[in-house]
Amino acid sequence: MGHGRETGTRETRGAPAGFQPICWAGGERERRFVPDGDAFAGLGFASALGAALLGTLNTFDRHLLREWLQILGLVLAATCGLLVVQVLYDDFRSLRELGARGVVLWEYLGVTLPSFLALVLPLALLISLLYTLGKLHRANELTAMRAAGVGFMRLTAPVWAVGVLCCGLSWWLNTSVVPWSVERSRELKDELRFNHEARVLPADRAGAAYGVAFDNQQARRLWFFNRFSRFTRHAYGVSVSQLDTGRHETSRIVAAEAWYDAKKRGWQFRNGRELSFAVANGELLADRPFSDNFVAEYQEKPELMLLIDQRPIDLSLYQLQELISYLEGEHNPKVVNYAVRYWGLIADTLGPLIVIAIAIPFAVTGVRVNPAVGVSKSIGLFFLYYVLANLASSLATKGLMDPAFAAWLPNAGLALLALWFFVRLR
Repeated sequence: MGHGRETGTRETRGAPAGFQPICWAGGERERRFVPDGDAFAGLGFASALGAALLGTLNTFDRHLLREWLQILGLVLAATCGLLVVQVLYDDFRSLRELGARGVVLWEYLGVTLPSFLALVLPLALLISLLYTLGKLHRANELTAMRAAGVGFMRLTAPVWAVGVLCCGLSWWLNTSVVPWSVERSRELKDELRFNHEARVLPADRAGAAYGVAFDNQQARRLWFFNRFSRFTRHAYGVSVSQLDTGRHETSRIVAAEAWYDAKKRGWQFRNGRELSFAVANGELLADRPFSDNFVAEYQEKPELMLLIDQRPIDLSLYQLQELISYLEGEHNPKVVNYAVRYWGLIADTLGPLIVIAIAIPFAVTGVRVNPAVGVSKSIGLFFLYYVLANLASSLATKGLMDPAFAAWLPNAGLALLALWFFVRLR
């Protein structure tokens, strides 16, 4: 899936698929995206697919879709609106205290909204289907169609078709839009916080992370920073030890300051010393001072070093991929939590179809009296889903279950539940 064409000096990784940058300002920190040709091609394909689908619909199909999509739109708007209110309550006050005004506040809200859609889409599908099909069932419209000889799967064919389209939408959101939304909203908050701190603190202490340690076991290098400034992107009080296969130190670089140079693709060290040691007894063999020292073979990225201690839920899909790749190479047990989150985002792609499979039998059995019954059932089902998800995650963390299997387990459980409902329905 393409991520647009690069027009600046930095790659566009993290932008939503089908978008390209139109402006680079302030170095690496500010960027905006607009749809490129791939995005419009995707929209054209979706339009053609929608036109083909409409061409096969009969009168009842159009009636069903009209009733359902209206309710779906209202539920999506209502749930996204509630989440927007939460953002306004939780973040806008802190953003204004950091100096955000006007355009920045609206930009933060705009880049945060796409992640809401991926979150509320399954719930909105479930509630809207329960309400719409229950309404048609109470009016005996479904009963009349079945009495006329129309099969149940044919009656709900438009719903399944929309479900497939929603699966594609979920995949695009989870793999492209949501990662970009998560990373860009974090960048906006970090920029504001760092700029605010830079006005009252020295630049090298703005956005500082203290005591940063990173063990690259594959390259046999051990890094330590007294502090790393996210504002200047420089590390201060740096020590990098090179180890042999037995984990004995063979050399060390210590420097007052260091940073990763993306253009040269390596680390630049300033005002330090390069030390060499005897492997047998650790005796100092050489001590060479330097004012500037560039090391091309050091390819560790500071972004990865700072990701290690972040919660999986706070990371985008791309960051999870990068971190899992590193932790697997290190055989680090922390990889399980990140792998469960990563595979969970992948598994959520089939969520719309599973939701539809549950909603249809629920809607046409036992909801003649009150539509609220269906809504209460939906809440119970989502509670069951989160119980299964937490149970599977706990088992995976303890090493009793594969992370990929643990991520798919809640969806598999609901799929079996939906199959049982369909068997009872027939």
